[in-house]
Amino acid sequence: MSRRALIEKRPYLVLSVVAALAFHYLQISDLPEAFLWPIKGSACAFLAFYAWLRHGSMDAKLLAGAMAVASIADMAIEFDQTLGAALFIVFHLIAIRLFTRHGRGPMHGRDNLVLLALLLVPPFAGYMLPADAESKWLVAIYGTVLGVMAASAWASNFPRWRVGAGAILFVVSDLLIFARLGPLATSLIPEYLVWPIYYLGQLLITVGVITTLRKRDPELRVVQGGKETLH
Repeated sequence: MSRRALIEKRPYLVLSVVAALAFHYLQISDLPEAFLWPIKGSACAFLAFYAWLRHGSMDAKLLAGAMAVASIADMAIEFDQTLGAALFIVFHLIAIRLFTRHGRGPMHGRDNLVLLALLLVPPFAGYMLPADAESKWLVAIYGTVLGVMAASAWASNFPRWRVGAGAILFVVSDLLIFARLGPLATSLIPEYLVWPIYYLGQLLITVGVITTLRKRDPELRVVQGGKETLH
């Protein structure tokens, strides 16, 4: 598909990538934070529009709702980490609902080991990494919900190289945030890596889910403008 065709058929996806790149590079500029926040929030907001307009199913609406919440959380966390974390818990709960509607069925061997790691590592890291003793349990609780989200994505029948990988990238970005509360408090690693890893995860989840839904239920495909079509 040509670049022009991509822009014409998936403008919100292109706008999302542009917004994500803009926020990443403008962070080191002198632009006031009040102007950076809406740029950051628009990255997932455009993913929400993309999901809403590309498929007419309830699953696509759930994904759109999750990305809309993530958009607000991305902005809120810049001035209130507790509020941002609470909103991301809402995101995780919606995503869990979406993924569990598409269970893969019984898993064996290595798949079970990955599932177990996704369930256990985030809450364990959430408790062990923060230096502040009072916040350890709160971060661990958030890590538990995060782990369930990633595990449900891995256990779903959506493609793992997109949706499963996207959820794992989300976990990695949050582990870096946990580390920033402790051993990496003075490091620039989280500053430079959290956003690109997080956004790539969200992009993979969105594209993976919508592409799969469009293949499974082509009669519910939707073009920009809201008309159903079989293109």
